[in-house]
Amino acid sequence: MLERLSSSVRETVRDARLPTGPPLRLSRRAWWFDVLVALALGITTVYYGIDNTNNVVVREIAPGVQYVVPRPAGPGGMALMVTLAVVASGALALRRRFPLAVLCVVTVAVLATPQSVMRLTFYAFVIAVYSAAVHSPYRVATLAALPVSVLMVGTSGNSVTPIIPNEYIALLILVPMAGAALGLRTWKLRTDEGRTRLSDLEREQAEALRRAVEHERARIARELHDVVTHNVSVMVIQAGAARKIMQTAPEQAGEALLAVEASGRAAMTELRHVMGLLTMADEVEETYGGGDLADTTAELAPQPGLDQLDTLVGRVRNTGLPVELTVTGPPRPLPPGVELAAYRVVQETLTNTVKHASGATAAVTIEYSPERLRIEVTDTGGHPGAGAVAGNGRGLIGLRERLAVYDGTLNTGRRLTGGYRVEALIPLETP
Repeated sequence: MLERLSSSVRETVRDARLPTGPPLRLSRRAWWFDVLVALALGITTVYYGIDNTNNVVVREIAPGVQYVVPRPAGPGGMALMVTLAVVASGALALRRRFPLAVLCVVTVAVLATPQSVMRLTFYAFVIAVYSAAVHSPYRVATLAALPVSVLMVGTSGNSVTPIIPNEYIALLILVPMAGAALGLRTWKLRTDEGRTRLSDLEREQAEALRRAVEHERARIARELHDVVTHNVSVMVIQAGAARKIMQTAPEQAGEALLAVEASGRAAMTELRHVMGLLTMADEVEETYGGGDLADTTAELAPQPGLDQLDTLVGRVRNTGLPVELTVTGPPRPLPPGVELAAYRVVQETLTNTVKHASGATAAVTIEYSPERLRIEVTDTGGHPGAGAVAGNGRGLIGLRERLAVYDGTLNTGRRLTGGYRVEALIPLETP
């Protein structure tokens, strides 16, 4: 029983030392308000102490019965009253920052005040009690300290010479109640505002997350479209050609199958790029069981750029589409994103030519200038290849979105002389 009581006491003492909420953050206006309250009350009580030095008050407590109340006299009495007034009132400047400490200081000052001049510190005590009840973050310690302080001050008074005249009792009761009500109302309003701000913030975060997910999905779709469409189209055409000439020209069929293999390897390499953007190497290894794909994810090459156009054009030529590549202007280093966007423009356009303009010839022009990079891909027109279906425009939409990131533009349309033309303009910083 005693051990349980001792444990309960220790837990209570421990809880009393822990704050139940964050400390109050005072604004500059609140700080100056507390200083002004302390200053005004200090001036009033110091004046009261000086004015009542050497006074003798005679009160009639009953018909024909008088009570003589001598007040502190001499320089010592005046110094005592001024000191108590300054200490009790000055502590109120910190009433919201250190409410419990201020309550303790003011309580000691009240207990040290002579009975005949209790008004000297009593009003500061009322403010200190209210401040501790409203602003102290140590709720357990506050609930213990408030009754003790009020009981000590209440039992130290003199019932014959009350501290407060009867006409002021109602005022001293109503003012703290009104202040407490105002404080509770302000707290409720701030709580509601904080809850509203939190709800708005959560809603904004959810909307931002949704937009980010949609943007990422669109980006992944563009990457997969660019990678898969081009390489698979080339592989299908090469495999079909190999099938047709396998009996009559096995050597050429073998070369076509080698081209299929090269396109497949290129497709796997670029797919690894996409997977590298989505997962870490250990996650890829776990997914693919440590096979060839997992072994090579740590050695991913950079994303394709303009320096790989020769390889791209070579793969397209292997499908039977004559392509002419022309580079004008002095080549210069470009940001990787710009090079990837330019590469995808050429890749998408040549893929469409292979699928929808069989028998045509194509020309790719890369023009470097100080202000911009110009990419133009044209073809002379032809007929749709075997198995070609009408596109949905996703490829061109993806290209426009890529270029828009760099303030680039994409112009497409049929040529007057036949065929199709795609032109991309990407502004560049002046070197």
